[in-house]
Amino acid sequence: MSAWILSIKEMVAQAQQRIAVQQLMAHLDSIRKDMVILEKSEFANLRAEYEKMKVELNQAKQQLINETSRIQADNKLDINLERSRVTDMDIQIKSVISETSNKIDTEIASLKALMESNKLETICYLAVSVFTCLIIALGFCRIWKKQ
Repeated sequence: MSAWILSIKEMVAQAQQRIAVQQLMAHLDSIRKDMVILEKSEFANLRAEYEKMKVELNQAKQQLINETSRIQADNKLDINLERSRVTDMDIQIKSVISETSNKIDTEIASLKALMESNKLETICYLAVSVFTCLIIALGFCRIWKKQ
């Protein structure tokens, strides 16, 4: 009987061991399922964070593009305004130069006219002086001849 009791004890122990193993396996399966769920939820969180960062990056990229375009437009406007200002200054400078050149030409013409006028007056005075000298010389010649 003792062998029989031992054999029953062994069977009971083996049955309990099987039950314990099955319970452990069920528990491991539950843990595996929990791990898979946790992994999936972590992956979903990472994916959501990635998508959020991707959207933020695209927004930052769009802001950078907009800011760059705005700066380029401002620079083009500044360059065009500066070009226009330089063109206006160039026109003003040319106008002043032309005005000054005209004044100089006018002054030169008036000086030439004054010089011609003085030249003619000098020639007249010279002619009058020569004729006066001739008349005086003729007057002396007559006076000397009469004596």
